[in-house]
Amino acid sequence: MHIRLIQRSIPPLQPTGRRGALRMALSLAVVLGGCATTGADLPPLPAETAGPYRLGPGDQVRVTVFNDPRLTGDFRVADTGTLALPLLGLVAVQGRTTEEAARLIENSLRSSGLFNEPSVALEVLQYRPVFVLGMVERGGQTPYQPGMTVLSAVAVVGGFNYRAVTDYVSLTRIGEDGHAREYRAGRSALLQPGDVVNVFERRF
Repeated sequence: MHIRLIQRSIPPLQPTGRRGALRMALSLAVVLGGCATTGADLPPLPAETAGPYRLGPGDQVRVTVFNDPRLTGDFRVADTGTLALPLLGLVAVQGRTTEEAARLIENSLRSSGLFNEPSVALEVLQYRPVFVLGMVERGGQTPYQPGMTVLSAVAVVGGFNYRAVTDYVSLTRIGEDGHAREYRAGRSALLQPGDVVNVFERRF
């Protein structure tokens, strides 16, 4: 008597039911999460409007008092946004243009009775720095220069490293209201003194 064995191919097990669907959804979420672009959800950097430079903490300026050279000197804007000037004490200059700050110093000299018709000039000697962090060769601060872009700031600190996202960065900027906000900025975005640039790391 011969016994014939019948061999059937058994299909691979497929997840069924709610538990299987949940497992598949979680796996897909992990894959998609790994593919998500870092920083893509940040708001874009607002378009800049042309305007004069405004002073802020860390700026080094030269104050020239033509009526009395003894009051002329180099000063740094303090964290409080003030200049400590001889005879006048603290003068609040944060958020003012160099012209506005010069007129403010003139008014202070006049109101204090030191001069009848003071003449003051103010110029920026060194701007407060920008900071470049993240996936760059040498992160840290670098002096701001007018016209500096994200790409030129990154170049100053050695350029992107091999793990960097190179198309855009995170840019944190303090607004006129004094609050820091984070944006997504392209390589050609113009920087302002005090900006913090963070270069993202590629996920793959």
